[in-house]
Amino acid sequence: MILTPYQIVAPLIALVAILYAWNLVMRQRKTLWEATLWTIFWGAIAYIAIEPNSIDYITIATGIHDRENAVLVTFLGILFFIVFYLIMRLENLEQRQTRLIRKIALKEIGLEADSRK
Repeated sequence: MILTPYQIVAPLIALVAILYAWNLVMRQRKTLWEATLWTIFWGAIAYIAIEPNSIDYITIATGIHDRENAVLVTFLGILFFIVFYLIMRLENLEQRQTRLIRKIALKEIGLEADSRK
């Protein structure tokens, strides 16, 4: 079996995405459920890239006969990863903004914010 560059790169990208999701779980930034879904999704991408014949049942069920589905799903996965990353950054910025506003409000009314984190 001769591997194509796609069959090498796609599983590597999937592995990085899975490790990133579990890293976020370890840092308590995402839930176990989210990481599990992330792992299933990227595991499927890697499996389809390595075994393209495995999508034959999907092509039969959907009526789509082209093998380019694997490439399309991979790019959708990359876009999904980008959106996931942007949501993470947005949540982080919202938390920082909330802490800053609380600190400023407490300072304006004369309360000390030293006892709070």
